[in-house]
Amino acid sequence: MAAAFRKPTAIIRAVKRFACLALFIASPAFAPGNPASFREAGSAFAQTTIYQGATLIRGDGTPAIEDSAFIVQNGTIIRAGRAEDVIARPGAARVDVSGKTVMPTLIDIHTHTGFQKGATYRAENYGRDAIIDDLNRALYFGVSAVVSEGIDPGDAAFKIREDQAAGRLGGARLFTAGRGMGAPNAGPGADTYKGIAYDVTTDAEGRRDVRELAAQKVDFIKIWVDDRNGRAPELSPPLYRAIIDEAHKRGIRVNAHVFYLADAKGLVAAGIDGFTHLARDAEMDDEVVQVIVKRRVVIMPTLQNTERGRNTAPPPSLAAWLNGPARDAIGAELVAKILSAYGGRGAAQASAARERYAILQRSLAKLSAAGARIVLGGDTGLQDDPFGFAEHRELELMVESGMTPMQAIVAATRTGAEYLRLRNAGILAPGNQADFIVLDANPLDDITNTRRIAQIFLKGRSVDRDALRRRLNAAD
Repeated sequence: MAAAFRKPTAIIRAVKRFACLALFIASPAFAPGNPASFREAGSAFAQTTIYQGATLIRGDGTPAIEDSAFIVQNGTIIRAGRAEDVIARPGAARVDVSGKTVMPTLIDIHTHTGFQKGATYRAENYGRDAIIDDLNRALYFGVSAVVSEGIDPGDAAFKIREDQAAGRLGGARLFTAGRGMGAPNAGPGADTYKGIAYDVTTDAEGRRDVRELAAQKVDFIKIWVDDRNGRAPELSPPLYRAIIDEAHKRGIRVNAHVFYLADAKGLVAAGIDGFTHLARDAEMDDEVVQVIVKRRVVIMPTLQNTERGRNTAPPPSLAAWLNGPARDAIGAELVAKILSAYGGRGAAQASAARERYAILQRSLAKLSAAGARIVLGGDTGLQDDPFGFAEHRELELMVESGMTPMQAIVAATRTGAEYLRLRNAGILAPGNQADFIVLDANPLDDITNTRRIAQIFLKGRSVDRDALRRRLNAAD
């Protein structure tokens, strides 16, 4: 009798499982690539898929694997290597990616979300909708995680972070430093950001502000150490030492905006964790480079904003990309503003800017050769500097400044994931999330091939880039 009753029960359970799976597949909230959510849902994701034939760039700096294969199960890579060595179990789905290149998704450690809306850039744009647009645009261009560095007033960014952690919201994953801090009037420069940063005049104020940010569970603390070309006092060494000390007591790392080499040296001695810019008044000397490497200070080159000044006209390849594949996701009016920022200056002005920019190039080359921890950090999200555009341009300029394409990719994948303490991201290896970009050409041959995106996958699920683009166009 027991056996007789087990069969109907098994059938009922099977029917229930099928009904649940059918409901899941039919649900638009969980359609593959839906920008609203990438939450996994039980056994529906247990299917095994093997991707075969691509050149695989793992993101850890090891040589690329030509004619590779990797197996994804339940959003995780379980095997990866040469196609002849990777065998999937019977019944696995097979995806032929021959002729393509696969690499990890990008991670940008220096961004500012929420102020660009269409071609406008103003304080009143800031809020949940504008932040989500930035995160969706970042994901459209293959960026899976971003850090908003210090100009997040209110709680919009924190609520988005919570929604993403709960699986209620997609887009690039958001990390935030909340409100940064500096000396009075020495915080973020544009009028758009006026009043956001904490003004610090005593070590007691600095420590109090750190405690307030810690209560919000910020991912980093951002400080500005700069006199803003003489318009403001600098955050003095006793003040930034107090801030760094208080943050470290609470396990929070501190990133510093810096302009002068002397300040960079003082900050390294004080235990700074990362620089959101290179020193811009002088080339970094061998002594400070060695200390940066020894103390594992993270470097965000932030080249692409400064680089524009050396141009009298937009570089042709950049104009072709912006007016071609990138145009629909950025918007025609904003593309025109970006391109105009590359022109409008005379040869003498461009030449002077080129000399100033060369300081950054030489410093980055030194740091890279010495083995410094370099990450992708484009200062993305400043005015007319949209997500997606800035990251890919920054990669190009990192290579132009002396890094190899592989070094630039590692900076934008593995090293960024390490700095965010994402233990299962940044490298396409067994045990890690299947977050990857499928490219039509190999960026090791030409780093600008990172722009030639065929598909994007998060946790093994294809991102619906067409839906993202339509959403961005509607928002603009």
